[in-house]
Amino acid sequence: MSPLALTGLIFGSMLLFMAVRFPIAISMFLAGAFGYIYQAGWPPFANFVNAQSFARFASYDLSVIPLFILMGNFATHGGISRSLFAFAATVMGRFKGGLAMASVLACASFGAISGSSVATAATITGVALPEMKRHGYSGRLATGVLAAGGTLGIQLPPSVVLVIYAILTEQNISKLFTAAVIPGLIAMVGYMLAVAIYVRVVPGQAPEHDEAPEPMTLAKLLGVLPILIIFTAVFGGIYGGFFTPTEGAAVGAALTLITGVMKREMTWRKFQECFLGTATSAALIFLIFMGADLMNAALAMTQVPNQMASVVGSWGLSPLLVVTGILLFYVLLGAVMDEMSMLLLTIPIFFPMIMALDFGMPKDLTAIWFGIMVLMTVGFGLVAPPVGLNVYIVNGLARDVPMAESYKGVMPFLISDVLRTMLFLFFPIVPLWLVQFVG
Repeated sequence: MSPLALTGLIFGSMLLFMAVRFPIAISMFLAGAFGYIYQAGWPPFANFVNAQSFARFASYDLSVIPLFILMGNFATHGGISRSLFAFAATVMGRFKGGLAMASVLACASFGAISGSSVATAATITGVALPEMKRHGYSGRLATGVLAAGGTLGIQLPPSVVLVIYAILTEQNISKLFTAAVIPGLIAMVGYMLAVAIYVRVVPGQAPEHDEAPEPMTLAKLLGVLPILIIFTAVFGGIYGGFFTPTEGAAVGAALTLITGVMKREMTWRKFQECFLGTATSAALIFLIFMGADLMNAALAMTQVPNQMASVVGSWGLSPLLVVTGILLFYVLLGAVMDEMSMLLLTIPIFFPMIMALDFGMPKDLTAIWFGIMVLMTVGFGLVAPPVGLNVYIVNGLARDVPMAESYKGVMPFLISDVLRTMLFLFFPIVPLWLVQFVG
């Protein structure tokens, strides 16, 4: 069998396993195992699995993932979301579509301490959706803005997606977090502008005149103070060199737990659920790591990825055109895979290809810029049809809203995503500007 045919068979078997509802990690593992055993035999395969399992899971760098997930779970169960939305609604309530804008602001704030898109979407939906319904917002706009706003959970640090990218490409996590700040804030502002335009262009999606917002009170200000303290302590400590990202994640988890206890929201049962949820999510990510490692090893043995890089280099295409093609591929792949699986499967193939191209800037900045571009693009798969995991989650909580309406609701935000991605593609200085201040 030719290397190209074998590569197609490996990918085809993975998609077949996924089509019959195998977990993604198992699908990649089985497809990779087939490709590896076919090329090298059983003894080398067994040795690889034994050695790679220990080498991958004994890595200290991986410990940052469950710690940030634990921090997000503490935030979810600690009653932080209600305080965030109450504050955001007071600030934005005076504008038309203000509650929808407040939902975006609350998603961004919550995402800045959770690092998870799914957790952000589900948590803020539970608080904001009833309020928007009560004030007369359409189900289309309400579910669309919450699904799109949930993606801010991975677009702002501490993004678990960026942590995985940093581990795969051996980049500085602090610099990647810094580079994500401006793109994340632009995404937040872009979503709020999309709401403002949408409610004026499409009538009946929001009340013509929102009720006068409740006045800002000391209680509302104090409600968001713990979030500011946590964010400042974690990222101020990381950027200030007081502790590593892993230590920062541990500090953030501890502070978030203390906040939940002080708010009298963190019961013993919720405390147990936080650790159980963290263990489940971390185990799933680590299994995907192992499946992707085996899949990539089998593909590397075929030499097709190296040949692809050589062929693409021989075409003499513009580096920006190559990146555009990769990003479009991510958009298509997002229809069948989650963002974690996409990164683990494709970054080992695409990253060397990108680093071999000349973008007119140092290689370390190229690596960081490409990470931000990938981060922006994988978010498409969370809201775009036919999968849109965030849309499914939000729509599941809004049982009276047809799925088709929710997908219509995310379209203005997808347009915002496209415009923002093009901005960063043609003007890399925008996401890289803050990186120059990080040592």
